[in-house]
Amino acid sequence: MALALLVASAAWPTSAHAQAEPAEAASQPIAVVATTQMVADMLTVVGGPCAQVTTLMGPGIDPHLYRASAGDVDRLSRAELIGYNGFDLEGQLGAVLARLGQRIPTLALAERIAEGVQAARLLEGEDEYEGETDPHLWGAADVWALGTDVAAEVIGQLRPACAEAAAERARDYAAQLDALHDWALASAASVPPTKRTLVTSHDAFAYFGAAYGFDVAGIEGISTESEASIADIRETVELVLETGVPAIFVETTISPRTIEAVQAAVRDRGGDVTIGGELFGDAMGDAGTPEGTYVGMIRHNVGTVVRALGGEVAAWPDALAGWKERWELDRP
Repeated sequence: MALALLVASAAWPTSAHAQAEPAEAASQPIAVVATTQMVADMLTVVGGPCAQVTTLMGPGIDPHLYRASAGDVDRLSRAELIGYNGFDLEGQLGAVLARLGQRIPTLALAERIAEGVQAARLLEGEDEYEGETDPHLWGAADVWALGTDVAAEVIGQLRPACAEAAAERARDYAAQLDALHDWALASAASVPPTKRTLVTSHDAFAYFGAAYGFDVAGIEGISTESEASIADIRETVELVLETGVPAIFVETTISPRTIEAVQAAVRDRGGDVTIGGELFGDAMGDAGTPEGTYVGMIRHNVGTVVRALGGEVAAWPDALAGWKERWELDRP
């Protein structure tokens, strides 16, 4: 479902902004509609005042199952740029994106990022998703940082006057995300080797695990379109008992019932495992909170996993001191 950015002006849509006079349009921020919060964060930070970003899917929304309302289609139709993840993350929305992409510039951010990632770092799903690229690239901060240049390129194409400033913001944000990655590495390294198993509701953390040294087991596959079976739960129970992992984790976009079922079954078998906390898998936190930013999302996930599995969080990096001060946070 890869849709390239439309760069030929003759192919651009007759949206509200495109109908404006050239001089007027060039002075207005780009009307962007992004499917997920992660994509919206990237385009907001890099676009700065040159992009006015609306997000379709907010906190707690599962993009795999999301269906567009009539209002969503109207917002997408009026956009000057549609940003989405790609690799079928927005499975139910795919047909709408494909249709609108014939006349509106689109950016499949994860797909564009993947073009610059070493093949060995691109992951596939398992079982029925074998051969399909895992869409959850944002789990590794250094991989997601590659999207800064992509976002700057798109902003510059749509608003040439913004190109230089967007490129500068992209460089600054990439440096912050690289520092975030190093902090996550240092924090994860403190978890004892025998406890480095990450059990979650669905397989959204493969890139996170590969980047930071965790064996990852999701009860469901890379998409939540297929529900967990009794066999999936039993397999997870056996893994928890075998590894002796002290904690398992729920996700904000998925009912906790499967994780709770694993916990109950482990205890029935004489084992003991806690629910270590709630992770942001396919969505970020509420707007106006630290977790409502990509940096805060990764900070929360790393801190929650590391502490629950017996590690210690590293000192917050100087490169992100401004972010920490902005949110008035006391600890890493």
